[in-house]
Amino acid sequence: MKYQPTAWAESQGPCLRNFNEQADLDSVNGALALRPQLENIIDQLWAEGFDRVFFMGIGGTYASAQQVEVYMRGRSALDIHAESAAEYLTTGNRRLTERSLVIYSSVSGNTVEMVDMVEKVKAQGARVLAFIDTPGSLLTQPDKWDYLVVYPQNEQLKFYMIANYLMYKNGEFPDYARYNREMESSLAQGLVEIEKAADSWAYEFAKSKAAFLREHPDLPHYFIGAGNQWGAAYSYAMCYWEEQLWIRTKSITCPEFFHGMQEIITADTPVTLFIGEDEQRPLAERVARFLPKVCGNYTVIDTKELPMPGISPQFRGSISHLMMHAVNNRVDAYLELFLRHPLSIRRYYRQFDY
Repeated sequence: MKYQPTAWAESQGPCLRNFNEQADLDSVNGALALRPQLENIIDQLWAEGFDRVFFMGIGGTYASAQQVEVYMRGRSALDIHAESAAEYLTTGNRRLTERSLVIYSSVSGNTVEMVDMVEKVKAQGARVLAFIDTPGSLLTQPDKWDYLVVYPQNEQLKFYMIANYLMYKNGEFPDYARYNREMESSLAQGLVEIEKAADSWAYEFAKSKAAFLREHPDLPHYFIGAGNQWGAAYSYAMCYWEEQLWIRTKSITCPEFFHGMQEIITADTPVTLFIGEDEQRPLAERVARFLPKVCGNYTVIDTKELPMPGISPQFRGSISHLMMHAVNNRVDAYLELFLRHPLSIRRYYRQFDY
């Protein structure tokens, strides 16, 4: 019998590939359990005083910085900025002073732009709150931080926990206690249930995308999002499909979509629209109304259709990017299968000096 790899992959069917429910529960609940430690850090910084807060990152961590900045922008009078570490190193920012607070996250703990950024802001006298995934890495060394939290994954969740307490301290989050009760009792289980509910759909989506890619290897896939879903679309396109799967992509915000990209969308253009539940949802809904008029190859993923029992409707927008990530986890697991491309391999990234 002739061996047919595609047929073998299809024979696997939806099987919650690369899914460990208990590990996922422990991971999210462990991050939520950091809250007293994070509150203590912010209490100290609040007592010392600061002029403004910079969430800094590069690549995916910059996407997370943008998510937390847009989350706070319409809710808080605090002076909050999202900053690219690489741009800060070259351009600087005169609004960042010795009284500023810099918050950043690093998975490896040794990303060159982040190491150089920390040295520059420390030399300026700014205080640094570091979230590092990897114990014993370069950025965990005592001269690289003023406040350090070592805990893996959950970057966006950790940033939002800081944001929520900052707003609470500033008198802008009266439902803070109820919000945290709901998150700590329901978020972790809700996210794993989304992965289980999305598994069969993700299998079929990945299967269709893999087939399309084989026939159109040079055609980029377009991702569109608004609000905290812009950070999700930007990082998913760049860090997952481009970096991990080597698929050509382009990402754009929902409002900017109508000022250029819409003109190159045709019947066959592959497009995925992320719709969340925060204040910028109407911007995504406008794109959703437009796409069917010109495109027959679009997908809309709307977190409003996903279950999240135990979380009040007014709080869902603050976690809709996490809900989207749960769906995308399932897609990645099956794209890896259909494309025969392990997510861990890289052509160039960290393979040599550049």
